[in-house]
Amino acid sequence: MSLIIQKKNIIKMDTEYPMRINKYLALKNISTRKGADVLIEEKKVFINGKLAILGSKVNEGDKVEVKGVKEKKYSYFAYNKPIGIETNSPKEGLFPLGRLDKNSHGLMILTDDGRITDKLLNPKYIHEKEYVVRTKEKLRSNFKQKMEAGVNIEGYLTKKCKVTILNENTFRIILTEGKKHQIRRMCSNLFQEVGDLKRERIMNIKLGNLKLNGLKEIKGEELSTFLYLINNPKS
Repeated sequence: MSLIIQKKNIIKMDTEYPMRINKYLALKNISTRKGADVLIEEKKVFINGKLAILGSKVNEGDKVEVKGVKEKKYSYFAYNKPIGIETNSPKEGLFPLGRLDKNSHGLMILTDDGRITDKLLNPKYIHEKEYVVRTKEKLRSNFKQKMEAGVNIEGYLTKKCKVTILNENTFRIILTEGKKHQIRRMCSNLFQEVGDLKRERIMNIKLGNLKLNGLKEIKGEELSTFLYLINNPKS
């Protein structure tokens, strides 16, 4: 059994060819880069019919074959979580990447692909998540400045973020980390209580007009972009 990677599946993004074979296999979610090196050392990887070696390069359009690896189809869905339910998956066999607390709502990503969990959730990697937040009181004049600079929550200084004030008690925030109840704790430390918290975007995946409690499959170019960003995190 061999896995043959066809040209039509190549991710176009900002990928520059030629690229190292281990990076290519990681981009294709065949394995991690280290795992790819093991496959190469075990003489299981071929480029255009020739045995690959460590450091081999792949050009756009090359045919890459991995012996003994069976291709598995993974599923990825956007889910609009309602307020009042615990973070879980409404679809059997899928699990959520990241969580939203019971009183928050909005976008979650559900998948059966456990390979990408650490790449998305590990705080050392930078992946944007965007929220719209309404506070119970009018926002203080220095709220934006203090939030963007980082807030000390129980001894941890949050990373710099981007805040846009929408009206006197509503703001949009883009985070690159996801500590437990982070936005609520940041607001509380700045004497603002959250009244509503909605996540609208995770990287390139947007909530859009997805109905409440609805599921939408992530596929095509949207999925290719998502997987590229997952496999090429800033750190």
